[in-house]
Amino acid sequence: MAKSPKEEHPQKVFGWAARDSSGSLSPFHFSRRENADGDVTIKVLYCGVCHSDLHFVKNEWGITNYPIVPGHEMVGVVTKTGKSVTKFKEGDRVGVGVIVGSCNACETCQQDLENYCPKVIFTYNSHNHDKTKTYGGYSDMIVVDHCFVLRFPDNLPPDSGAPLLCAGITVYSPMKYYGMTEPGKHLGVAGLGGLGHIAVKIGKAFGLKVTVISTSPAKEDEAIKRLGADSFVVSTDPAQVKAAMGTMDYIIDTVAAVHALAPLIGLLKLNGKLVTVGLPNKPLELPIFPLVLGRKLVGGSDIGGIKETQEMLDFCAKHNITSEIELIKMDYINTAMERLAKSDVRYRFVIDVGNSLSQ
Repeated sequence: MAKSPKEEHPQKVFGWAARDSSGSLSPFHFSRRENADGDVTIKVLYCGVCHSDLHFVKNEWGITNYPIVPGHEMVGVVTKTGKSVTKFKEGDRVGVGVIVGSCNACETCQQDLENYCPKVIFTYNSHNHDKTKTYGGYSDMIVVDHCFVLRFPDNLPPDSGAPLLCAGITVYSPMKYYGMTEPGKHLGVAGLGGLGHIAVKIGKAFGLKVTVISTSPAKEDEAIKRLGADSFVVSTDPAQVKAAMGTMDYIIDTVAAVHALAPLIGLLKLNGKLVTVGLPNKPLELPIFPLVLGRKLVGGSDIGGIKETQEMLDFCAKHNITSEIELIKMDYINTAMERLAKSDVRYRFVIDVGNSLSQ
């Protein structure tokens, strides 16, 4: 007979979990494994609330295995290390992102692309090597293989820096891979939410001209004056879209809702690149003629490997890039999820786990 989550492992843990597709989260007692020779035990201090968390708790992608403890943007402090761990010590500030394991043997793992490993282990809603479930950062502690723990730079604030562990690498990795980093080139950022606002900051740090593409005219002032964008296009305004046609070298599409790709493709120059990182729950229509006639490329990208994620954190620390956040207590999470569904957040909720998770 299978053991309950509370009895699966020796270490008792407290968090918040969703138990069905209503998505409602409530207090949840479960357990984690003992710290093995290659493990790091971490006291969770802050955890970002990613749009993926909302999709998962409501089973919008049809793959949720309840009960689920979300959270893959964790910053905390090391409380214990295994005897074979030399990279970290007790008291170190560390981060844990979207993945906590892989096979470490396949071609993608050997290329430091663990995130594309066929046997990747996600931080939550996945299974460890011992077949037990993984639970995320809406909890007071976590035990992680040291190979998937990240050094969190001293000059990055742990609260506003936490979302970089998913949102940051999600936009940084494709910009690097697809060559979207040449100073002076023109980057369009579609969607100004948790991903988009960080893409603006990273794009500017690379020396790009950045235009925000949004359905919301109300975001223009903030995009330019607060986030540093050079210009703003309201995607529902035909005159503004027409004026911007064929002006962009690259577009990073962060929109998580179903939307038209044709207008975005039209904004690209010859040889332009459109890279999608948002995850709508239904397929998008892709017109082929404008791709062929403009030798344009449409690609995708999914976070990044551990080496590149560390590179991204160091880059953001160097350029003082953090997320714009609203810090919340754990018991506010259901209201936060309702607001997130309405895009009512500027631009990322972060849970103050260390000061608000009491049993």
